[in-house]
Amino acid sequence: MRFERRFTKDGQAAYANIEFRHATSEIRNPDGTIVFRAENIEVPAQFSQVATDILAQKYFRKAGVPAALKQVEENAVPSWLWRSEPDTKALAALPEDQRYSGETSAKQVFDRLAGTWTYWGWKGGYFSDESDAKTYFDEMRHMLATQMAAPNSPQWFNTGMHWAYGIDGPSQGHFYVDYKSGKLTRSTGAYEHPQPHACFIQSVSDDLVNEGGIMDLWVREARLFKYGSGTGSNFSRLRGEGESLSGGGKSSGLMSFLRIGDRAAGAIKSGGTTRRAAKMVTVDIDHPDIEAYVDWKVVEEQKVAALVAGSKLAQKHMGAVMAACQLVDDYKGDDRFDPKVNKPLKKAILAARKSMIPENYVQRVIQFAQQGYTDIEFKTYDTDWDSEAYLTVAGQNSNNSVRVSNAYLQAVLDDGEWELIKRRDGGVANRIKAKELWEKIAYAAWACADPGLQYDTTINEWHTCPEGGRINASNPCSEYMFLDDTACNLASLNLMQFRDADGEFDIPAFEHAVRLWTVTLEVSVLMAQFPSKEIAQLSYEYRTLGLGFANIGGLLMAAGHSYDSDEGRAICGAISAVMTGIAYATSAEMASEVGAFPNYKKNAKHMLRVMKNHQLAAKGKASGYKGLSILPVPLDTASCPDKALVSAAAAAWDKAVSLGETHGYRNAQATVIAPTGTIGLVMDCDTTGIEPDFAIVKFKKLAGGGYFKIINRVVPEALQRLGYAKNQIDDVINYAVGAGSLKNCQSVSINALKDKGFGDAEIAKIEAGLASAFDIKFAFNQFSLGAEFCKDKLGISEAQLNDFDFNMLDYLGFSKDEIEAANIHVCGAMTLEGAPHLDDAHLPIFDCANVCGRIGKRFLSVDSHITMMAASQPFISGAISKTINMPNSASVQECGDAYMKSWQLGLKANALYRDGSKLSQPLSSGLIDEVDEDEDETEVKLAATSAPQIIEKVVERIISKAERERLPHRRKGYTQKATVGGHKVYLRTGEYEDGRIGEVFIDMHKEGAAFRSLMNNFAIAVSIGLQYGVPLEEFVEAYTFTRFEPQGIVTGNDAIKMSTSILDYTFRELAISYLDRSDLGHVNVDDLDVTTTGAGETQSDLVNKVTSRGFIRKQGLVVYSNDGSAAVAKSFDSEAETMRVSAAVPDAITAADTAAEVVVGAVANQTAERVKQARMQGYEGEACPECQNFTLVRNGTCLKCNTCGGTTGCS
Repeated sequence: MRFERRFTKDGQAAYANIEFRHATSEIRNPDGTIVFRAENIEVPAQFSQVATDILAQKYFRKAGVPAALKQVEENAVPSWLWRSEPDTKALAALPEDQRYSGETSAKQVFDRLAGTWTYWGWKGGYFSDESDAKTYFDEMRHMLATQMAAPNSPQWFNTGMHWAYGIDGPSQGHFYVDYKSGKLTRSTGAYEHPQPHACFIQSVSDDLVNEGGIMDLWVREARLFKYGSGTGSNFSRLRGEGESLSGGGKSSGLMSFLRIGDRAAGAIKSGGTTRRAAKMVTVDIDHPDIEAYVDWKVVEEQKVAALVAGSKLAQKHMGAVMAACQLVDDYKGDDRFDPKVNKPLKKAILAARKSMIPENYVQRVIQFAQQGYTDIEFKTYDTDWDSEAYLTVAGQNSNNSVRVSNAYLQAVLDDGEWELIKRRDGGVANRIKAKELWEKIAYAAWACADPGLQYDTTINEWHTCPEGGRINASNPCSEYMFLDDTACNLASLNLMQFRDADGEFDIPAFEHAVRLWTVTLEVSVLMAQFPSKEIAQLSYEYRTLGLGFANIGGLLMAAGHSYDSDEGRAICGAISAVMTGIAYATSAEMASEVGAFPNYKKNAKHMLRVMKNHQLAAKGKASGYKGLSILPVPLDTASCPDKALVSAAAAAWDKAVSLGETHGYRNAQATVIAPTGTIGLVMDCDTTGIEPDFAIVKFKKLAGGGYFKIINRVVPEALQRLGYAKNQIDDVINYAVGAGSLKNCQSVSINALKDKGFGDAEIAKIEAGLASAFDIKFAFNQFSLGAEFCKDKLGISEAQLNDFDFNMLDYLGFSKDEIEAANIHVCGAMTLEGAPHLDDAHLPIFDCANVCGRIGKRFLSVDSHITMMAASQPFISGAISKTINMPNSASVQECGDAYMKSWQLGLKANALYRDGSKLSQPLSSGLIDEVDEDEDETEVKLAATSAPQIIEKVVERIISKAERERLPHRRKGYTQKATVGGHKVYLRTGEYEDGRIGEVFIDMHKEGAAFRSLMNNFAIAVSIGLQYGVPLEEFVEAYTFTRFEPQGIVTGNDAIKMSTSILDYTFRELAISYLDRSDLGHVNVDDLDVTTTGAGETQSDLVNKVTSRGFIRKQGLVVYSNDGSAAVAKSFDSEAETMRVSAAVPDAITAADTAAEVVVGAVANQTAERVKQARMQGYEGEACPECQNFTLVRNGTCLKCNTCGGTTGCS
């Protein structure tokens, strides 16, 4: 094959025009401890700090690189391509500690990758002569160094170790097919034939221990996970529960084996130094155990919730019982252990009974107390996704999918029956309503984001090689779909790097890159080894590839097109068509040189049918397709603003079909759209795969640690294209990012601070901190100003300074509105909504997957994700890895509708993520902190001037005329945490000095943006009403017994155990607390008496019940609590006699409610603040399991960390 130079020049080094720099790479945990550090490493100057860190931490070889090398002569290979090995003589002359090291330059990595591809490409006959090989070598190195493209992670890990450094190791049980003889061969080493493939599909037969069976699959999976790859399998061959076994008896069913595989995958994934691997489990819709499979993760999530709630309930009740046993002064001798005598103990036991704590536990605590112990601690669990609670349950180490056929989906639409088929004899195991099963799938996706759907009929109607068998499964991220026991290696092109000087898409450069990378992926098949004989053989026979792209979201925004627009979808479709068309044309060109894939002849008719269907779609045709039940969405040629792209798409497919008809194809598949997680970071992509952007303002990592805010780099370009002037663009950017200074700030001005005691030195300290502050309050603290100044000059107490929730600006008298205005001025709105000069008609261009910033409201619709995939899918060989983002408020019906629309638009697979559908993942939320603070105004109290008998008329007149009764700046109140129907609710009140309620805060800790914002605004309305004199009774009567979701069981509240809605719960709680309306509670009023041990979650002692601890800053209080982690006991009396529980302990001892509240310290507050901050920055709000930073973003069906590059996917 002939190759031309487009990025490099003949006779000039590949890196001649690329600037390199020396950098330090460091990744830290949130606590400051260093995870990884490498100094003086060489990287391209354009690489960001994040890209540098990924390259250094994950892709540099850390050890075994010889300090001296020698080349190994091969007669059939040019000398510049000879592989290297350690020069043992030269190494012997060096000190032992200097003989081997790790890679320290990006050039070493780029050279070993491109060199290995060129070496094997030469041996395989892919180059016409030596000059073509040199051209290919230089062009590939240039593209790697300029972030134009990148292969999947296993290439970086494994490719070139043997060729470049002579590194090898014992065989790991791999196989390859010799490219010359075509014979299956067992590998003799670990790296001579590398494992460059990321995606595998493995078969599993209905056999327990033999080769190819269930237990053998776990071994094959382990072999893949070790080298950083992912795998998927369809488990539908396994017989269902209760089906007969050959030796007699009944099968334990599909689910028992899935749990074993999940445990095995979890153990392997948690080790190693590369990254977490991934796994896909697929089951057909007609499997006898399909209902249990669909419910699997829902049930496991419920188990986590039960573990978390149960452990905390047990801790509180056991503490309550123990505390009641310590009333030494009130009871004589053993009376304190007798619930008939000890009334607080009786109440604690009764409370435990109501929560159904096991009787044995309660009895055990009393026995423990009799032995002289004063404290018992009980291990509690939390909902962190890598915590012990999740490790305890199953189903957490795979993506789950269900294979649905057109027949089933039609049965859903027709409300017909569906038959579940036995695996042994093909008989009917059960008949169920198709729609009921569909609703179960929709509910499971709504509740826990699994299962995804794979549209079996559509997948197999686009199958290029049906003579080889059906397509049954996919890789973990669902983009690679082909025969069982095959593999695919991926690479992605960074679309933002294929633009000319005018910002237009550079079609010739893109086509050139597609051709080169198609050859690269084909050569990777030739050189690769595989984890089983079957995969090695079928990969040789079908040679499937996975070329894709990344950064379509950034490209569209930069061009001034909305992700949710006809123009955006048309551009995406056209680029997809060009990529796959050129890839197949290149495949046909390779077939002319080295032959078509071995099984092409028997599949030629089918493959050409599929190629011509692609061709019709590329030309925008609505009819003429053959063998398709669901017609694809053709290229919208009329809406595409780049007509050259439309022409290129049609020409690419004309060439692909013409060459294919003449020569056949070298590869059965050519393209997929992968999530591009880690490699997307290496290429500094703003967006991954086909995903839109996740935030307008990004936090760029600094080399010395820390971050600074920058506008998304395509925003200024987009604004310029839209016709905005430079000064207008600067204003928009300053609005989003902030000025980083109080200069020109009107609400919290420098003069106002000076009036409050700040000197020039303190102002300078504040200004220095504001440049990198995420929130203005982070610059106003004792650490930046000094504790002495805060105490002596500002009069702030030690307790206030150490209170994590203390807001200095609030203390200084600035109102909430003033602080918020200053926040936007200094730290930016982090959204373009409300920006000066910006036309509202242009806002859709800057819409992201999530709500942006503090005040943002806009985000991309559910349909925009589906229709973008539908625009690209007709031109992709495989499928598209993408998650449909849905708000928390989305209903079960909407989840089902999204899946149904995906099928109707011709997608091959899809997955949903409803915000908050995982216990472990916090929700995006409207970030409204408080109801309006009081302003410095004269407060006029309402005068009650009318007689009691006409009070209703007086209230009506006051509402229309009265002035607002302001709350004191420093006020008391209480916070009640509870869970309503599985949703956390924080209810906080503010009181007047006489104890009347004056404000209400309703904070949904894990709720979506729309619902939480609605509740916050509702609370503001109620608060204003209360301050204008509306009686609380009126609200109670209006809103109790209202019914809407979330509703159900209430936990965490002493008096309320069931609620029909959040509003019902809120006003029941307020009525009980402020109106003595015990009739609205579910617990006897006597059990809530302050003398009752364990009556309330927040109860500690009498002082805590009658005084707002927040109001007096905890001064003068002693709070007793159980901390509760490991089982530890403290001795009370070393001389105490060992006593048994007397027969006086009644049979009534069983279970629990609450005793001593666990005091949540500053660490928990800081974690919550970090979660909140992460969500405002556009992240998912959970910690990365590798580096613990809260910088995880959704990436296809997986998550990736923008700090360390860790992913839960396979790219």
